[in-house]
Amino acid sequence: MRTTKDAAAAMRLIAGIALLIGALCGADRAYAQSTPLEITVGGGQFEPLPVAVSDFQPATPAMELVADDLGSVIEADLLRSGLFRVIPKAAFIAQPTEFNTPPVYADWRAIKADALVTGRVEQASDGRLLVQFRVFDTEAEEQIEGLQLLSDPADWRRVAHKVADGIYSKLTGEGPYFDSRVVFVDETGPKGDRRKRLAIMDQDGANLRYLPGADGLVLTPRFSPNDQSVLYISYDTGEPQVYLTNLDTGQREMLGTFPGMTFAPRFSPDGGQVVLSLSQDGNTDLFVMRLADRQMRRLTTNPAIDTSASFSPDGSQIVFESDRGGSQQLYIMPTTGGPAQRISFGKGNYGTPVWSPRGDTIAFTKILSGRFHIGVMRTDGTDERLLSSSFLDEGPTFSPNGRVLAFFRESPGQAGRAQLMSIDISGQNLRVVETPNAASDPAWSPVRK
Repeated sequence: MRTTKDAAAAMRLIAGIALLIGALCGADRAYAQSTPLEITVGGGQFEPLPVAVSDFQPATPAMELVADDLGSVIEADLLRSGLFRVIPKAAFIAQPTEFNTPPVYADWRAIKADALVTGRVEQASDGRLLVQFRVFDTEAEEQIEGLQLLSDPADWRRVAHKVADGIYSKLTGEGPYFDSRVVFVDETGPKGDRRKRLAIMDQDGANLRYLPGADGLVLTPRFSPNDQSVLYISYDTGEPQVYLTNLDTGQREMLGTFPGMTFAPRFSPDGGQVVLSLSQDGNTDLFVMRLADRQMRRLTTNPAIDTSASFSPDGSQIVFESDRGGSQQLYIMPTTGGPAQRISFGKGNYGTPVWSPRGDTIAFTKILSGRFHIGVMRTDGTDERLLSSSFLDEGPTFSPNGRVLAFFRESPGQAGRAQLMSIDISGQNLRVVETPNAASDPAWSPVRK
């Protein structure tokens, strides 16, 4: 897929959405440059930005269905983010007549649309799909974004996600995340006799497929930074071993034969290393494997359980969970080794930490008073915030832009079922992520290239 810049106004509509800590602490920020448009998140008050997404114009009758499908996916992406209110088309009092003709801005202000999206769909001379779209600020009466995308017609859903990403990023200042995927553990069968296999889908649940050979009992799948492979634990041999599966070819390989138990592998940001936990002689420590030659380097030697490590975005540090202080807590240490610093000091036990792609935040699972929570804190342990609470919430994973967390929630009892959830880092917009079966252990991919 190739993306080219069409035209953009000199003024940005909004420079950004509130970052996590400011939003959670109620420090509202308005992001408008000489316009009244803003997205404000914080202090328990939030008003989604009203956006009108007009029908994408088909160049020929053959493109009508594609244009309709594109529009539906774009609207669904924006709505699911929780940051936008898409104005129903029944409320429109006008439609843009020609894609290249500026809209009558008063018609859109009349229905209280702060932003207007228009688009056009055609088949290029080489058979590829050509999609153009524009975003207008109705108050300033300016075009603020314009892009065109060329793609294989079979990839029309990805085109729609790319368009939604373009709209989202321009109106929020955030990085994109709609054109991404989620890998997770698909679960079937009764509790106590679950079949678990790896599944992968688009972030909106479309295009679900199962990874070949990754079934039986699999755990903790993790994407590589280049989105081309997945790490996971499999019990195929009877003992937990680390496997690497290529998503394009389906080929999988065992990273090595490790004595004892193996847990929670995760890639380094450059994809050249894997951090994992090995349990040997009654002790569980962190190790780093260099993928080029499979050389192992030991990180911890503490007589405690050290596991669930996650690299910082720059690869210089690792956050992990350990009971070395008498209870399950979070620690940070240099990737090169050295002393670990405890960062969690609240009541309860902490686990499954994951570093935000933004670098400033760590998400975690917390057990407190018999309930599970998904929370976030700064990398020094300050500003801890709990975003969810239930019988069992576990395994957070950040969206590529760090704006959204996915995790899984399981209900109690013999009939209890695990399901994927998502929530904005402000603690708002909690949603169920629909899957055909029970689902756990989600991991978000990078944005696709």
